[in-house]
Amino acid sequence: MTELIDTGKYYKDCCLCPRKCHADRTSGQKGSCGMGAVITCAKAYRHMWEEPCLTGEKGSGTVFFTGCNLGCLFCQNSGISSGREGAPISEERLSGIFLELEQQGASNINLVTAVCYIPHIRNAIIRARDKGLRIPTVYNSGGYESPEALALLDGCIDIYMPDMKYMSRELSAEYSKAPDYPDAAVKAIAEMFRQTGPAVFGDDGMMKRGVLVRHLVLPGSVPDSKRVLRYLHSTYGNDICISIMRQYTPTAAVSAHPLLSRKVSDEEYERVLEFADSIGIETGYCQEGEAALESFIPSWDLEGILPGDDIR
Repeated sequence: MTELIDTGKYYKDCCLCPRKCHADRTSGQKGSCGMGAVITCAKAYRHMWEEPCLTGEKGSGTVFFTGCNLGCLFCQNSGISSGREGAPISEERLSGIFLELEQQGASNINLVTAVCYIPHIRNAIIRARDKGLRIPTVYNSGGYESPEALALLDGCIDIYMPDMKYMSRELSAEYSKAPDYPDAAVKAIAEMFRQTGPAVFGDDGMMKRGVLVRHLVLPGSVPDSKRVLRYLHSTYGNDICISIMRQYTPTAAVSAHPLLSRKVSDEEYERVLEFADSIGIETGYCQEGEAALESFIPSWDLEGILPGDDIR
């Protein structure tokens, strides 16, 4: 049976992610993620724009956490990844948010960029399940995780939804300030798959268990996208689900970058899809047309975070 853990010891000398910054987050020191030891969230609501197997008819119960252990140049959630937006809450309040989302009809609990708070996440899920939470839990991350930290979530997470951004160490270093990202993501996804096993879907098409890996196609990076897809399919076949995304939108921060300053072309995206088809990827998703920017970048208005807030 999954039991509550003492969270403090994990934040005292923080090694929760591959950066292993050793910050004493319990004393007010910030980790490499930019956060201390208190859970901070920016929004909780039923998000209608995830993959169909997660959204369903009433939306995915999405909780956006503040802080991030990556430093992506093209980040579209910079308000929360930088630590500027969000409010501190207790572990008990977080478990209450999960229950409120379920009561509102959410298809699942979707934890976005929760790596900074893995010990708290474990406890909050256990508390919520003890009080009746029954819908699946989804761990939605950038893929830059530590297998040892993920092991704390064993038995608590039903669906893992990591990114696999790159296979190239050069792109990882330039775009996300993490040259070890490919190695870390490979190990993290292996641990996620160990915990969940092959993807399981209900008769309604909703994902119940398993791993759904997202890959965002970037401008000028078709060869690396192919490497990512080849690795995933050669390793896991169709036992995992792969979402090939084209929603990359340039931000002001990359307006002068020779590649990232433009959108992905139709031709680039089609080349990636054709490659996926040629190697036999059958379980997954692609995006048609250009994604609506507002659909993927919510306002960080603390909706659903504080007691009494409306969860839509």
